[in-house]
Amino acid sequence: MDFVLIVVGLLFLILGGNWLLKAAVGFSLRLNISKIVIGMTVVSFATSAPELVVSIKAALNGHADLALGNVIGSNIANLGLVLGITIILSTITIQKSFYKTDWPVMMISSLFLYFILAFDGKIEQYEGIVLVSLLIAFLIYLLRFQKTAVFDEMPDDDEELPLYKDVFFMAIGGVALWGGSELLIQGATDLAIDLGVSTRVIGVTIVSIGTSIPELAASVVAILKREKAISLGNLIGSNIFNILAVLGITSIITPLSVSDEGLLTNDIFWMLGFAFLVLILVFIPSRMKLGWRDGIILLGLYGVFIFQMLT
Repeated sequence: MDFVLIVVGLLFLILGGNWLLKAAVGFSLRLNISKIVIGMTVVSFATSAPELVVSIKAALNGHADLALGNVIGSNIANLGLVLGITIILSTITIQKSFYKTDWPVMMISSLFLYFILAFDGKIEQYEGIVLVSLLIAFLIYLLRFQKTAVFDEMPDDDEELPLYKDVFFMAIGGVALWGGSELLIQGATDLAIDLGVSTRVIGVTIVSIGTSIPELAASVVAILKREKAISLGNLIGSNIFNILAVLGITSIITPLSVSDEGLLTNDIFWMLGFAFLVLILVFIPSRMKLGWRDGIILLGLYGVFIFQMLT
């Protein structure tokens, strides 16, 4: 039964990724907003919804390590697994605004989370309010000032849909991603529990991979349809949303406390390391590009991360 849930969940995620992409392109054209902004806002919010649902459920059930591990693990998976697979499929050409705005905000958010947790091992309600406030400020900046960070190879094949179709595809895509991730998480978590794996490890590996599948589905579909700005924007935006929105909202509802020190002594450093590595790979070996060699590096390191978590 667990395998059935996993397969059905994956099917919903693939369909949801395709529908969400249609809506994202439509909104981009309708509002005359760059696609990376749509990817970093509308698409990343929808694909981060599973992390939000899982984290709130976990926190309310007294499993703060699962909530924190889910977000930290998802951010690692987004860059190591999802971005790795995405750029193996197709090279992404980067524009200057990526390292002037998008990456710095992701890195600052990651460092801010580290310092909050390193101070006392908790995210209090007032700190959650600060996180959400930073998200609102970032979104306002994006909508007003952000420029294209990824070169659009095929702008002429974009299709502007009627407004009701944009809204419909956005809604059904988000629901499909959420429902698919729920089924996948249920099946994967049940298997992990049967094997006697700890809550923190489940959160950082099984659950985080499950909740990152929407990002993978949306990003791969975007890459295959040559919507690279949406693909990269989705991943960077999802990492920002995971910290500022998911942990912010969850800690406002109920404060989060670390009980497994492995989150602070191991997991969060992997998250910071992957975030920093992406910037390096943008310049080395091919300047302002992310290609298949970079993807292999990211996937290889993600494999090392998973291996050391499970051993």
